[in-house]
Amino acid sequence: MQNRLHWLTGFFLFLSFQAISQSPSPYERQEVMIPMRDGVRLNTVIYTLKNSQSPLPFLLTRTPYGVSHTESPDRIPYVKDMAEDGYIFVYQDIRGRYKSEGTFEMQRMSRNKKDSKAIDESSDTYDTIEWLLATIPNNSKKVGMYGISYAGWTTVMGAIDPHPALAAVSEQATPSDMFLGDDFHHNGAFRLSYGFEYAFMEEATKQDSLFPFPNYDTYEWYLKLGPLSNVNKLYFKNKLPSWNDFVNHPNYDSFWQKQSLITRIDRPKIPIMNVAGWWDQEDFYGPLKAYQLWEKQDQSHKNFLVAGPWNHGGWGRSDGRTLGNIQFDTATSVTFRKEIQAPWFAYHLKGKGPGNFPEAITFQTGSNSWQRYDSWPPKEATKRNLYFQADGKLSFEAPKATSGADAYLSDPAQPVPYRTRPIEATYGPGSRWRTWLTEDQRFVHNRPDVLSWETDALPNDITVTGEVWAKLFAATTGSDADWVVKLIDVYPAQYPQQPAMGGYQLMVANDVFRGRFRNSFEKPEAIEPNKPEVYSIDLHSINHVFKKGHKLMVQVQSTWFPIIDRNPQTFVPTIFDAKESDYRKATHTIFRSVTHPSHLEMSVVGK
Repeated sequence: MQNRLHWLTGFFLFLSFQAISQSPSPYERQEVMIPMRDGVRLNTVIYTLKNSQSPLPFLLTRTPYGVSHTESPDRIPYVKDMAEDGYIFVYQDIRGRYKSEGTFEMQRMSRNKKDSKAIDESSDTYDTIEWLLATIPNNSKKVGMYGISYAGWTTVMGAIDPHPALAAVSEQATPSDMFLGDDFHHNGAFRLSYGFEYAFMEEATKQDSLFPFPNYDTYEWYLKLGPLSNVNKLYFKNKLPSWNDFVNHPNYDSFWQKQSLITRIDRPKIPIMNVAGWWDQEDFYGPLKAYQLWEKQDQSHKNFLVAGPWNHGGWGRSDGRTLGNIQFDTATSVTFRKEIQAPWFAYHLKGKGPGNFPEAITFQTGSNSWQRYDSWPPKEATKRNLYFQADGKLSFEAPKATSGADAYLSDPAQPVPYRTRPIEATYGPGSRWRTWLTEDQRFVHNRPDVLSWETDALPNDITVTGEVWAKLFAATTGSDADWVVKLIDVYPAQYPQQPAMGGYQLMVANDVFRGRFRNSFEKPEAIEPNKPEVYSIDLHSINHVFKKGHKLMVQVQSTWFPIIDRNPQTFVPTIFDAKESDYRKATHTIFRSVTHPSHLEMSVVGK
């Protein structure tokens, strides 16, 4: 496999950026084949500014999703502000994709540098820059690199082993680790519908294609699919490398570890702006982890973070005033493109502007305001625990009872849908995939296999800025279990600003954890039935104000289908080989007592 990444900035990213003007473009287009050190040629589209009065820097993006259809940069909202300032724009098909020669390998990295002909995405980036500098006239000998999703990852590869002319980069929604938190697994839990559909889309042909589902509601199709062993048996026939890698590497072995940025990132060698979306349905973990890894060794203030109220790649299109049903009162995407991204590259590539960028710029949801910080998470944030209590209550006071628990029956044959049905194909007609993280969680609130706890209406605002962790004390009658935890902002029942939002349950943090990996992601272990154990689940960073009159809610469940495959709840060495008879009902118990105080640990700013 070596992994793959997302339609939004990949296959459909450029297509989604509609032309914003049909007036004559000031840019001139050429399409060329650039030779790499091993002789393979990569298809590249280059836009140069007509009649430029001075040498211009390059802005480079490299993608597996096809570049020949790319509009002139002055007509693409994502880069329009930079195009108006003047750059040489370069778009390239990575090797083995679309018009580029060679063999495609997902997330190709870690070449043998002792071999002068060895290649990976870093060397292809280096060779591309070398050719551009020598071949394209009237260039300033400086290069910037940017991109979302897979193009964010290729940007990271350029920055890890940079060409001397590469002066600044902005990785946006890069994946960092495909087993721990990005596209294909979260904490070891397999992202079934995404992994299945993406593997087919990227590897069935050299160009992207969609799996021909016979059902509009894929929830029904995936449920009828049965055990994961049926995928190769019935459909893929062992022909898709990605799926075979999922099957052959069900644990966090060297295959996954060597691809992880955890093993690749050291000190930042050039200025890096990491960009994330709070509701990124594909790679929210990735850019935050990349920022954290670089930050550990940043001695020269070269590492920066931007996060906003976007889904995957949302900052690159539209105006960012809304996401699904949620309104932000301001054009957040326009602000990013015009006031953050464009000045970033103008300073580092042209020497324009003061260049006084704060360590972190994040959009604070709830208050709907941009905030600037000297560090992330901010130093002034303090840890506060939000405890599960009796009668479905949440409180910042620790439980006093010596015993107490809530339980539910989890049935793999009737899994909780991850979004409202029908669940359209991820990239199919009418798909709501892009906004599912903002859906109203009331559609599962009263299911018997979903537990909920909530505070009273808040007397004052509560601002959570930084990391959120769930500490679950839990047991199961089975020998394996998944734990899904969601932090939710519950709107007042009467909400005059938007009456339709009355009582809305907005998920602001979430994730899933596969119980077999509680002690080690490398070596799964069966859970001892009925034994309470603690599960620490990273719900990642947020910057959100729970407003006065709202409530905080926590929901816990054990299925999230079909984005997460069904856990058999019977321990088997690998779930990819599980049989239908392994899938069994189990009762899961969440404890809330003095000795087993299930809670959320949150970074709170202010009182």
